[in-house]
Amino acid sequence: MRMDLKKWTQGPRRFAKGRIVRGAAIVVVAVASGWLGIMLGGPVRANVGPVEIGMSAVPSWAGETVLDAHPFGTLLFDTHNAPVALRVTLENINPARVGVILEDPRLSAQLPAMLERELREGVRTLVLRALLCSLAGGLIGSLIVFRRPGAALAGLLSVVVAIAGTGAAIALTFRPSAVVEPKYTGLLAGAPSLVGDAESIVTKFESYRAQLAKLVNNVSQLYDTVSALPLYDSDPTSIRVLHVSDIHLNPIAWNVIHSLTAQFKIDVIVDTGDLTDHGTGPEDKFTEEIGRFGLPYVFVRGNHDSKTTQKAVAKRKGAVVLDGSVKTVAGLRIYGLGDPRFTPDKSVAVDSDLDSLTALGRAHTAKIAQDPEPVDLVAVHDPTIARGFSGAAPMILAGHSHERSTEILSTGTRLLVQGSTGGAGLRALEHDEPTPVAASVLYFDRKTHRLRAWDDITLGGLGEQSVQIERHVEANPARRISPGPTVAPSPTGSTTGTTTP
Repeated sequence: MRMDLKKWTQGPRRFAKGRIVRGAAIVVVAVASGWLGIMLGGPVRANVGPVEIGMSAVPSWAGETVLDAHPFGTLLFDTHNAPVALRVTLENINPARVGVILEDPRLSAQLPAMLERELREGVRTLVLRALLCSLAGGLIGSLIVFRRPGAALAGLLSVVVAIAGTGAAIALTFRPSAVVEPKYTGLLAGAPSLVGDAESIVTKFESYRAQLAKLVNNVSQLYDTVSALPLYDSDPTSIRVLHVSDIHLNPIAWNVIHSLTAQFKIDVIVDTGDLTDHGTGPEDKFTEEIGRFGLPYVFVRGNHDSKTTQKAVAKRKGAVVLDGSVKTVAGLRIYGLGDPRFTPDKSVAVDSDLDSLTALGRAHTAKIAQDPEPVDLVAVHDPTIARGFSGAAPMILAGHSHERSTEILSTGTRLLVQGSTGGAGLRALEHDEPTPVAASVLYFDRKTHRLRAWDDITLGGLGEQSVQIERHVEANPARRISPGPTVAPSPTGSTTGTTTP
């Protein structure tokens, strides 16, 4: 009786134990088959901008993202904690697509959005293919090993649970900040020592900007106390204009401008163009700082600024965009003209003929002459166009050449060509010596609206910390301004003949 009872109780135990073992075997086979399916059918290729990349999901206890830039090495990002790693390999660079993007400014403007969109599409394709391949692998593997529909369905359910758990682990442990903290292998191992990590670069650059602005403050305060300066007692009621130009996307310029506007009690800022480098949509964000000066910011478009750039500037608080128009700002009547060219657009022929540019200035001089109210100041980008405005106003401001100069034209008009307030941006690295950061403070008599004196501020270029301030006094502020030759605009907009206003 006891033996029968023992056998009767051992039977269910063996049955339960057998089912547990069998269930565990199904789970192991299904998960292994699912991973095999992902590894065999899951990898995808995607075009991300001009680069063709391969993406695959692989088993990994580290749960990292690996960027393989063979033969240079790899970058490892500790992005998540889950038994799966994302591996991205650089497969090919398409030179033809690179050329198309560089030559077409519209594609250049859309590049960041295009990269993000194509990368998202690639990741989405990888996830969908990995899901299908893992499910198919788990189902087929379980069916082949156990040869029962019930076991195959149980294996499929096991894969679904494993996928759901892995996805939850990725979502809960995802660390976006890991992107700026990569681990380097191969030839790339020397990268941190050469360029530093992303955070240190930003920190050092911000420190340089802050130190440069502080240096400007200290030197300008000292400058105010020096007695051995050219004789000019700056009238507190004078109109103070800060002339900047050719910033070329260099954020250092914003620090310098903030410092100068505070130290010299500036009334209005005049920017004679080339605020950006390529005039693309992503560069529009750079213009946001204009609204933080709390001063009128007069802007004329340069040959590196697109109409899109001009519209972005116009949206900023305090911005005054002039393009063939005149406006009274801080007591001065200022006429501004945007550059007719947009050189980054290689699909459009650029007319840089000197005679044509001079004729453009003369045509607008004729327009100014028809206005009963005189113009105090003209702002353009190109000095050649500026010379066409000779006689239109006592003072003309320009930029473009990245080198400061000034002269009195034959009509009595003073032309001041500003250097680069952005140290010519990234193009400054093309030369052996860094391009200086340049700006000028102009003092206008509030009653006569004539220039009385100006201070030229020159700062050491990228990486340097030196400041030089030179004062110049206008020898004959009330000199007569003679009208120069003009080109009268025809009804169709072309230019015909020369007249004297």
